[in-house]
Amino acid sequence: MACVFPSATLYCYSRRLSWSTTTSSSFVAPTKLLFNTRTTTNSSVMQTPEAVSAKELPLGMDEATLEEYASQAKALREFNIPVIDKAWIFKSETGTATKTSWAMFSVAQSNLLANKKRTTILSSHISATSDHSVNFQWSPFPIEMTGVSAVIPSPSGSKLLVVRNTENESPTQLEIWSPHLEREIHIPRSVHGSVYTDGWFEGISWNHQENLIAYVAEEPAPLKPVFNDLGYKKEGSSDKDCNSWKGQGDWEEHWGETYSKKRKPSLFVVDITSGEVRAVKGIPESLSVGQVVWAPCNSSGFCNYLIFVGWLAENGPQQTPRKLGIKYCYNRPCSLYAIGCPFREPNTEKVQVNTDEVEVSSRAVNLTNALSSAFFPRFSPDGRSLVFLSAKSAVDSGAHSATDSLHKIDWPVDGKPDPSLSIIDVVPVVLCPEDGCFPGLYPSSLLVHPWLPDGCTMIMSSVWGSTQAIISVNVSSCKVSRVSPNDPIYSWNVLSLDGDNILAVSSSPIDPPQIKYGCHNGSLKWDWSDVSTPLQGYSHKVRSLLSSLECSILKIPVNDPSGNVSKGAKSPFEAIFVSSSKYGKDGTCNPLIVVLHGGPHSVSLSSYSKSLAFLSSLGYNLLIVNYRGSLGFGEEALQSLPGKIGSQDVTDVLTALDYVTEKGLVDASKVAVLGGSHGGFLTTHLIGQAPDRFTAAAVRNPVCNLSQMVGTSDIPDWCYFETFGTEGKKFFSEAMSDEHLTLFHNKSPISHLSKVKTPTLFLLGAQDLRVPVSNGLQYARALRERGVQVKVIVFPEDTHGIERPQSDFESFLNIGVWFRKYCK
Repeated sequence: MACVFPSATLYCYSRRLSWSTTTSSSFVAPTKLLFNTRTTTNSSVMQTPEAVSAKELPLGMDEATLEEYASQAKALREFNIPVIDKAWIFKSETGTATKTSWAMFSVAQSNLLANKKRTTILSSHISATSDHSVNFQWSPFPIEMTGVSAVIPSPSGSKLLVVRNTENESPTQLEIWSPHLEREIHIPRSVHGSVYTDGWFEGISWNHQENLIAYVAEEPAPLKPVFNDLGYKKEGSSDKDCNSWKGQGDWEEHWGETYSKKRKPSLFVVDITSGEVRAVKGIPESLSVGQVVWAPCNSSGFCNYLIFVGWLAENGPQQTPRKLGIKYCYNRPCSLYAIGCPFREPNTEKVQVNTDEVEVSSRAVNLTNALSSAFFPRFSPDGRSLVFLSAKSAVDSGAHSATDSLHKIDWPVDGKPDPSLSIIDVVPVVLCPEDGCFPGLYPSSLLVHPWLPDGCTMIMSSVWGSTQAIISVNVSSCKVSRVSPNDPIYSWNVLSLDGDNILAVSSSPIDPPQIKYGCHNGSLKWDWSDVSTPLQGYSHKVRSLLSSLECSILKIPVNDPSGNVSKGAKSPFEAIFVSSSKYGKDGTCNPLIVVLHGGPHSVSLSSYSKSLAFLSSLGYNLLIVNYRGSLGFGEEALQSLPGKIGSQDVTDVLTALDYVTEKGLVDASKVAVLGGSHGGFLTTHLIGQAPDRFTAAAVRNPVCNLSQMVGTSDIPDWCYFETFGTEGKKFFSEAMSDEHLTLFHNKSPISHLSKVKTPTLFLLGAQDLRVPVSNGLQYARALRERGVQVKVIVFPEDTHGIERPQSDFESFLNIGVWFRKYCK
């Protein structure tokens, strides 16, 4: 279940992080809020709410909250700053004393008025000297990418692909820049639909000669029946066409949450010289494809093969033709496939039809049939190794995300794909890490070019406890090392490599993202320096606020008297504690917000979150709990939770709250709780099972009733696995038994509803397919029936993440005002 708060990449269901966003047609600008504050002719007398017409007040607000909304809206607006989210560095020119390279940076910022994310491109020249100092010379102005879905530089950086996906039936547009506009290619819907650029199925790859681009796009929509006033119209019919219309035809499965209009991602190649686009033939109809890369060139210098990830449509536990939701679900079986490029090298037509090469290239070959999962393929620089990640633990157990492993295939010298190639383990799954040691692989992605110049060392970011670290993996020796500094609270994310050097970003809950450049000084050691950028940062007021905060990562001893858990599940779990260095005005501790991530197999990282920083600015301490079952602590701890949701995770949160209370860090009488998705499941469980512990609650698309969700969610298998544990794969069915429905209800927060008295704010996305809006509405309505204070905001166009800019703004503004009202 996805989590729901914003932070760097965020969308909590994502396996690797934890924050997100939302939008509503009832959004009211702060200026309007102030304008609606009314007084009588005697300026010293404020009108009572009863004296003001309801039509003059924003929906859902009264006079008492208007000033609070205006004040908090102004404060929240100050946290909207541009952030570098991607970077590309291109090959350097070497000299006697200096090394220079140039870089492109993708900069993201919310455009609240347009309700879209604004993306700009900023470039810089990088020069490093022999004494390890580095200098960035930035371009004077960024370039805004209006209407752009993706920007993909070629390997040399001499060309740039710009993808423009239209929202209507207009053609997709591909632009090739070098540096002027070299070619513009319009691709009609009859060839394919939108290009996938979302980072999951996404695969856009230049070949080595930089004249072909392989990419993933939606297969053309199938023909639908046509009707007119005479009835059904056959193709080629001579009947006079009078106001005909298209029927619906058979309903087709799609890929769930955020893919409601996407049913079949397919593979295409474009020749940028001629502008011709060809579909890749020979891929089984049952496969959806993604993450395409080019195989190494042959001895003649031609690249004839494509490697891609394929997901079967029959991806449920019962192997029935059902496309279960795939976004952030690593437990969907997938394999690496190889197939020939539709643009063959010169004189290919002369090759005899019965040769092995033609046979192999004309059909998709499964390269990883021995593994239940293989994705993120990357070839080593010398082309001798195909390296990839596997989520075998997730697929085999049923957890939507778990500990990954890394593997490689020695690529054939002749370059011809062979399904019998051996798969070599590089980094296995870590079951129970020793304290402070490598906990296993948890990368959310891999760089397109993750290799150091030695050709065998990969650099990647991976979750390490409650932090994210940059690590190196030597695919020859299988050695894993931590590259980023072992800071107690900072998280690091690699952006790009510059030869032996690393461009990264570092942040903490109280430190905004800072670009870092690591100069290699030998033996897998890097000296890190700050990189100044021309981007506008936070105001002096916000920086002053952040400097007054303190952050630590707490080790919480497990409270499990039964002792019936694995060794990994007995190890302490972690919580991130953010507090003000000063007490409240009355000398007591500031009120506390307990923050809970979704998943449950996700994690709250010690990276910067503007939304949580905003809540801290209101005077709240934060307790961000990574209960057992979170990523980053080994596979045994993660697998201890399935079958025990609503009990073990609840106990862990209350144990963490007791821990900080007993140490005098919080005032137990002033505690609020905030969570989304499974974090909302936990939040509503807590206010039911421990009704006297929390004075306020806020939930974003919460799981409140599993028995209802199992029949309406795009991931019903999640309900079975988390309720029954690994046995849930055997029980999974679209037709639940009475016994199973009863257990789903008993495991759900709604079973404790009669004890709830905590005022609760509900933030719901009307287009959510993961936890349909009816789940939260049912629970909220039931609370109202019992007289509990409830506020519900539904964002009409938002999905599970509630991540449209205006929705995000309104969501956390309402959370801030709600907590100020009930927890202060």
